[in-house]
Amino acid sequence: MRWQGQTIDDADDAALPGLENRTGIVRSVTTPEFAGMTFHEVLARSALNKVPGGSRMPFSWTINPYRGCSHACVYCFARGTHEYLDLDGGGDFDSQIVVKTNVAEVLAKELRRGSWQHESVALGTNTDPYQRAEGRYKLMPGIIRTLAESGTPFSILTKGTLIRRDIPLLVEAAKSVPIDIQMSIAMYDDALQRSIEPGTPSTQARLDTVRALADAGFRVGVFLMPILPHLTDSVAAVDHALQRIGETGADHVIYGALHLRAGVKSWFMQWLQREHPELISSYRGLYPGAAADAPKPYRQWLAKRVRPLIRAHGLDARHSDEAYPARRLTRPASARAAVAAPPVPTLF
Repeated sequence: MRWQGQTIDDADDAALPGLENRTGIVRSVTTPEFAGMTFHEVLARSALNKVPGGSRMPFSWTINPYRGCSHACVYCFARGTHEYLDLDGGGDFDSQIVVKTNVAEVLAKELRRGSWQHESVALGTNTDPYQRAEGRYKLMPGIIRTLAESGTPFSILTKGTLIRRDIPLLVEAAKSVPIDIQMSIAMYDDALQRSIEPGTPSTQARLDTVRALADAGFRVGVFLMPILPHLTDSVAAVDHALQRIGETGADHVIYGALHLRAGVKSWFMQWLQREHPELISSYRGLYPGAAADAPKPYRQWLAKRVRPLIRAHGLDARHSDEAYPARRLTRPASARAAVAAPPVPTLF
């Protein structure tokens, strides 16, 4: 495993292969509460990750307190990032979770630098900061406090209902800095959700979380993505999803078709072959070779189908293909004023 980018250096040639750095890797933990999972607790050198220049993202920095994700979403774009650690993007991504135990302390040091410009920071753009492990490690409260105390605006994208634990803290933080909150809810058929997102909270639990956040004063967005060709893109399926979203008090919906990067495509196709073999030839036609995006005509067709339905349910519609201009964020007077335009999706 190439852990050097995650940890403080101190080589131990006698260690097991891949675990040579024993200062940075504090310990690897298994527990009956998380059967089949291993948590690799590390001391990270940095907390802030710079977004590459030229990106269309409306933020310049991200924080990822975890690598790998127990949500185990078959389509998750971040699966390929696990290969950097010489782990696979399939089962290892779901079960070998890297935990940056000192992330809040390192973040505080980075934000105290005179060069820090208080640019917006995004959480949840690689792996979910509110996955199940957060209930054990409680890293997000320290991150939220540190960002707010430094005057740094931030956004959170999650599928995790554990964010409800931090609502009082988020309300308090929103008095100091703008906060964007988005909940990812793509599947509205319970059987499909359990099959393709086996480690996530139920759809209804996430919808209830949107309501709780909206009741707390936040303008919450819902990521209706990925929309799966032939599985969730019918008028009936989209309308059903939007009806349930609209009942939560959500403010807007960001939607987009399935995106299959190289690191996830083979894993997704294995799932499709197992669960819906009749769709294999169609998906190979939509995502041939190294193609990651659905063809432009399909995306245009999807937009024409979805946009009117979103508006009919009284929601603002945004497409994942749209580039958002740079935002100038201001400090809000209350939590309700704390949410600016939603960020471009990068989770899938």
